[in-house]
Amino acid sequence: MHGSAPGQTSAAGGPITTDLADAVRQLKRGAILVVGDAMLDRYVYGRVDRVSPEAPVPVLAVEREVALPGGAGNVVRNLTAIGAAVAFVSVVGDDQAGSDLTGLIGGQPGVEPWLLVQGGRATTTKTRFVATGQQIMRVDHEVVAPIHQRLADRLVRIAADAVAATKVMVLSDYGKGVLDGDTAARLIAAAQSAGRKVVVDPKGGDPARYAGADLILPDCAELAAATGLPTRTDAEIALAAAALRTTHGYGAVMVVRGEQGVTLVEDAPAGEAVQHIAADVAEVVDAAGAGDALLAVVATSLAAGLALPVAARLGALAAGIAIGKSGIAVVREDELLEVLTPGRMAMRKLASRSHAAERVERWRRAGLRVGFLAGSRAAGDAGLLAQARSWCDRLVVGLADGDALAGTLAEAPSVDLIVHFGAPTPVELIRLLRPDVLVQDPHRAPETVAGGELLQEWGGTVRRATPQPEPA
Repeated sequence: MHGSAPGQTSAAGGPITTDLADAVRQLKRGAILVVGDAMLDRYVYGRVDRVSPEAPVPVLAVEREVALPGGAGNVVRNLTAIGAAVAFVSVVGDDQAGSDLTGLIGGQPGVEPWLLVQGGRATTTKTRFVATGQQIMRVDHEVVAPIHQRLADRLVRIAADAVAATKVMVLSDYGKGVLDGDTAARLIAAAQSAGRKVVVDPKGGDPARYAGADLILPDCAELAAATGLPTRTDAEIALAAAALRTTHGYGAVMVVRGEQGVTLVEDAPAGEAVQHIAADVAEVVDAAGAGDALLAVVATSLAAGLALPVAARLGALAAGIAIGKSGIAVVREDELLEVLTPGRMAMRKLASRSHAAERVERWRRAGLRVGFLAGSRAAGDAGLLAQARSWCDRLVVGLADGDALAGTLAEAPSVDLIVHFGAPTPVELIRLLRPDVLVQDPHRAPETVAGGELLQEWGGTVRRATPQPEPA
């Protein structure tokens, strides 16, 4: 995935022609106003060598502790990591956590903080205890309630003044109270009066509070709750997003789908209004914070004047990078550029047989269905690959030794792993991977497809793909 977004097209079939690497380099030009719920994220790292004699619980021997801005503060972290200038308006409590958070926010380069203090309010603090890379417990201190009305009025006044010096207003709503009531609507009105775009990351509640926003980024659960419509398939998600957009007058809806990427629904000519954009995920490590990384990149893209489909593409890349990291991590310019390096996808998706077996076993333990498709002919048939991927959660493509099409296949978003047989047929590879679904190429006779009888041993299924129409 490099250059002019290979593999990514609009619903009408036309390629997105903006050079993505050049687009990444433009992100630092943006100036963003963020308004939302600030939190303090604490991490306590250590090791567990024994169980407590007092109760059947692990004893964590603490080795180090880290504190970071969380919630809307994590959006600010991602914006500064990209190099954008940020004004941040939020509310903290008059406690030590609030003081610590104020120092962390103010210590970031390129940030103009406006952290208002509400007496008697606890600053939302999430403390995570981590041993050997695994979170073993999280403790939350918070008050989920609207901020005082006078404080809300002051927050709106400050944001209305600050928005003039920025290009995009981001509303990062974590449902803790900063954007409750009519605060969000008043902020949107202020941004519109200044001619600025508004991007909203909602956390439930009445979607009418964000009416008129230029872009809203719900996840599938939030979209389903807001519309009462199912969001299981691409078609259902597109239909629900379109209904949400028209009902509340949003300029566009970008549905955040985790490792599956995003679905963008906007006011565009027929055939171009819906785009499903895959994420570039090497391995799912930790999805926490991926939405904030996506939000930051999308907002800076719009602030830099990039088209919304390009912003969505870069946002999906950022989410994929964040998902591949442990903990709530930020995404930087050099990481986005690395993803866009020619040949990187081939190097990452091409695996040895032993490595492939380990990856497949991890997927299986995570409850994911694994599909297998043999043959290099699939490299030139995006429809076949998409159909195969629709029958499983992860698709492995097997190639004969010496087949040089791995690079082409690696660029296909439907393909998760590429493995060479190491034998005249894929039978032994199929036996090693034990896929849940074996996809038969429609261009080959059923009796010539090896390995189908093996799936009976472990309860797998064989699906015969249907020929896909040639592109016009």
